[in-house]
Amino acid sequence: MKSSVKHRRSSTRRRRKSSRRPWLLFFRLFVVVLFAGIAWCLYAAWYLNHTIPELEEGTHADAGIVLGAALWNDVPSPALKERLDYAYQLYEDGVVEVLILSGGYGGVSSKLSEAEGMRNYLTSKGMAEDKLILEMEAGNTYENLVFGKRIGEEAGYSDFVVITHDYHAPRAKEMAEFAGFEPALVTGVKSRVLNQFYNDSREVLAYTKWKLDSLLMRIGFLSR
Repeated sequence: MKSSVKHRRSSTRRRRKSSRRPWLLFFRLFVVVLFAGIAWCLYAAWYLNHTIPELEEGTHADAGIVLGAALWNDVPSPALKERLDYAYQLYEDGVVEVLILSGGYGGVSSKLSEAEGMRNYLTSKGMAEDKLILEMEAGNTYENLVFGKRIGEEAGYSDFVVITHDYHAPRAKEMAEFAGFEPALVTGVKSRVLNQFYNDSREVLAYTKWKLDSLLMRIGFLSR
């Protein structure tokens, strides 16, 4: 009789433990994924802040590819103006001979493409329009690079400097290398108008997405 009772109690305990195991495994998996995600974000933040590319003194390229950003009512946003002012300075200093302005339509309050808005801003500063090449199809950074390089090569140029912000430059350099830029020259201006913490945090997420996208492109699940 006692043996039977003990057996039933033992069976009950085993069933209770068994019923808890899926939840325990799920919790352990959640903890592992959470800590892996935190570790990745910390690494990405460190990497993006310690691998900002810089142009060597005396660098010269045929063209600079200016990566587009938002227009505000057909006018470049304050951040985009920083990129354009920096690009114009590189042109004035003889680092590049022409500028390729890359950016399609995407602003909710703008009728112009990003490239057209950038052109209007630079010509208002005195830059000759024949020194500007417009690429008006790109919808993201990778397309900025691929389409900008293509239109530049069609115009007879072969060496490019990618122009953006410093926080964006490490990802842009990896993308340029992936897109076949040889060499992948990237330079970025430090922003005085953007919130650094917000943009650094957002860039960690964007860099994570890029690493996944590049993996999928390598194995053929996404087109290049």
